[in-house]
Amino acid sequence: MKPVEAQPAAYLRVSTQRQGQSGLGLAAQRKTIEHLLDGQSFKEFIEVESGKTSKRPELEAAIAHCKRYKTKLVIAKLDRLARNVHFISGLMEAGIDFVAADMPNADRFMLHVYAAMAEEEGRRISERTKAALAAAKERGVELGKNGKILAVKNRADAIEFSNHIIKQFPNLGISLNMDLQSIANRLNAAGILSRNGCQWYKSTVSRLIKRANFDC
Repeated sequence: MKPVEAQPAAYLRVSTQRQGQSGLGLAAQRKTIEHLLDGQSFKEFIEVESGKTSKRPELEAAIAHCKRYKTKLVIAKLDRLARNVHFISGLMEAGIDFVAADMPNADRFMLHVYAAMAEEEGRRISERTKAALAAAKERGVELGKNGKILAVKNRADAIEFSNHIIKQFPNLGISLNMDLQSIANRLNAAGILSRNGCQWYKSTVSRLIKRANFDC
């Protein structure tokens, strides 16, 4: 076994303090990284921060660890870093090797393309949320009162996420004619996590399909 200092740096990120305290999302990311490294030990760096924030002390510590011990940075999914092309480019220029478990064979060009797609997805989520909030306001919803504004935002984000996942079905060999458990098995086998960063089950696949807007 490698000494702790020489172990790969595993970067795990969740968006809220609540997720960090409960472990929601962290367990799934950790399991994905463990599967990729096939039993190799690693040093964890856990960040509780929004993907839109560029200030990441734990990520900086992980990068410093990689540079010092000439090891690699491992993440479960590329969007755990950021939905920002410039941010991803800066990381690649930092002089360290890094690999995303959902794209283990991706070269630098593919990572740039994926980062651009993730950035565009983030922009669309933002636009959809703004539109949903405007529509709610026109209906007379008091923004910021009794959690209604949060519910509107969460619904918009959930729909956008569902659309994004279902658009990947053909590439994963998934058909909507398949039973829910088979779809869940395919998504889990592909290393794709649910919106909460967990594995897929029949119930979560059912909600995914019900939310999706097939006209998008």
